[in-house]
Amino acid sequence: MALDFTAIDFETANSSNASACAVGLVRVRDGEIVDKTGWLIRPPAGHDVFFELNVRIHGIQPEDVEDAAGWSEQLADLVAFTGDDVLVAHNAGFDMAVIKRACDATGDEYPPYRYACSLQVARKVYRLDSYRLPFVAAEAGFADFPHHNATADALACAHVMVDAAHRVGAGSIAELAEAVGVRVSQIATADAPAVSFAA
Repeated sequence: MALDFTAIDFETANSSNASACAVGLVRVRDGEIVDKTGWLIRPPAGHDVFFELNVRIHGIQPEDVEDAAGWSEQLADLVAFTGDDVLVAHNAGFDMAVIKRACDATGDEYPPYRYACSLQVARKVYRLDSYRLPFVAAEAGFADFPHHNATADALACAHVMVDAAHRVGAGSIAELAEAVGVRVSQIATADAPAVSFAA
């Protein structure tokens, strides 16, 4: 088995998980980063209000996504890039909820991705004062990236997982998860309905 996975990161327009406004994707094959991409997303109707707090965090404005593909339109591209990979994200529960909630909001069938959380892995592998992504990535040798840029965050997450796997001698995400005592989970089907922030 090889250390193959796709790291993913979403930014959201507001506190609704369905309000995806950007995604970053980084493909890893045999422990090496081989491809990366990212794009803006027009959030689903009813979840498309941009909160000032969120804009302050990621800098994406409502006008930035006016001509972007909507969730349904971009989902095929996301699936095409990720394939059957295990997804990895920092605080993965959030990013998997974005996929689930955005699909709920648009009526799309969501891909039942398997996923692992680099935050959980970092807590087992590193001894840090903070496990926020910039601190964890710096420990993994990937510092000074534009945090809350979705592609940069996905890239940082990928570096963390590759570094953690090397430190524990794991050759795959499954081996890494087993070595440090975390689960490779799957997006759940029975969740509460998405919260709407319609204007």
